Amino acid sequence: MTELFRARSYPEQLAAARAFIEANDDFLVVAHVNPDGDAASSTVAVGWLLHQLGKRYAMINEGNMPDKFAYLWGFDRLASMDEETPDRRFPNVICVDCGDETRVGRVKQLFADEAAVLNIDHHASNDYFGDVQLIRADAAATVELLYELAHEMKLPIQLELATAIYSGLLTDTGGFRFSNTSPRVMRIASEMLEAGVNGHQLAERLLEKITFSHISVLKLALGTLSFACDRKISWMTVSSEMMKTTEADREDMDGLIMYPRNIEGVEVGLLFKQTDEGTVKVSFRSNGNVDVAAIAKSFGGGGHVRASGCTLSGELDDIVKRVVEEVGQFLL
Repeated sequence: MTELFRARSYPEQLAAARAFIEANDDFLVVAHVNPDGDAASSTVAVGWLLHQLGKRYAMINEGNMPDKFAYLWGFDRLASMDEETPDRRFPNVICVDCGDETRVGRVKQLFADEAAVLNIDHHASNDYFGDVQLIRADAAATVELLYELAHEMKLPIQLELATAIYSGLLTDTGGFRFSNTSPRVMRIASEMLEAGVNGHQLAERLLEKITFSHISVLKLALGTLSFACDRKISWMTVSSEMMKTTEADREDMDGLIMYPRNIEGVEVGLLFKQTDEGTVKVSFRSNGNVDVAAIAKSFGGGGHVRASGCTLSGELDDIVKRVVEEVGQFLL
């Protein structure tokens, strides 16, 4: 079945996604754990589409969505597995921005045993899980696919949806600076601005504003800045003790990876974030010559050619050594 769906053309995938939504009701919408801008925006975009169609649905993630996305339509309807969740399971599931089904985390507990799953994603590493797939690896963000799905369903792009689409594009392209900023991305962004989106306010909120705890943890992390392979690899570490000292949270980690990555001559930037004494999240960023998705995959993770990640168990120093050595092999 996977190969059948993989072989479908993209227009056929759009038609299949539309048919899945129109034929069913009572949906669970879920994005990946530790949601970023595209995950948050895609979640509420799907919720908005279902709302327009009069469908029953719930939007639930493993943890809370970052508060900086509180302006999005439907944000107040987002539930967290860390809080009160329905004492039931859902027959129909729409997963957004998840490269594989494990990325939904504990929300998987809310899938019915025979749940039908629609997988909407833009990661090249997607394993085509689910019953219906809407996947385009050359899309800049999952919201780009949802823009196309809205057109497939002949739903007008109203301001609420336009804001979500623009937000996802803005964040996943790094403010329209990354290599995934295609002419199509700019055309869609322009259309969203014409729909009434206030682009400069969103850029200020999502890309410019930083918290005091972000600055505090950045000061400590910069003290760990290190290099290898003739400064082609650079990394920083954030220990759980740093997080505790600065009272930083997950949102305060946003953007830290760009400091090692943006140094002249660096080909791969790394950020090691210790979430507890035995777990480390590793973020990879490439300046173009190294496929960091392949490296992350070798550690059980995934993502994009230039931006990916994984989660490893062990001591922080040991993990740093292992990952840096592996990245070095890709530079040989």
